[in-house]
Amino acid sequence: MEFENLVKLIQAVSDSELTQFSYEEKGVSLTMKKEKKERIIAVENAAAPQVPIVEVNGNPVNLESTNRETSLDGNVVKSPLVGTFYVSPSPEEEPFVKVGDTVSKGQVLGIVEAMKLMNEIESEFDGVVKQILVSNEDVIEFGQPLFVIG
Repeated sequence: MEFENLVKLIQAVSDSELTQFSYEEKGVSLTMKKEKKERIIAVENAAAPQVPIVEVNGNPVNLESTNRETSLDGNVVKSPLVGTFYVSPSPEEEPFVKVGDTVSKGQVLGIVEAMKLMNEIESEFDGVVKQILVSNEDVIEFGQPLFVIG
């Protein structure tokens, strides 16, 4: 299977409610499994309004932060696939970019690992990195905002 078709397949499985998918072609077998557990956790705080927190794969996710895109000021770079986000090529190296860095179109901003493949996330815009919306080793979703370039 060609890489482009594999990426489309990963996106289709990510967007669906499938829990497992298997495919075999020319002696190569591919199995994808999607386990997504969601649990609402009540947060009490008299000083601030309550924001629902959802747990996805054991990680708490603030639902307000997933809706930030509407309040983001600038050009938003989104994830082209589901995977694990990395800020640098290796743990010993400096991050590709930091807030305040000037970037140009095509410059690498980070890496998303999906099925043991490392995919570079490139800037779609020229400008300055205004916000980095994810942290190193965060599990990210397809279409999730990653960077704001202004």
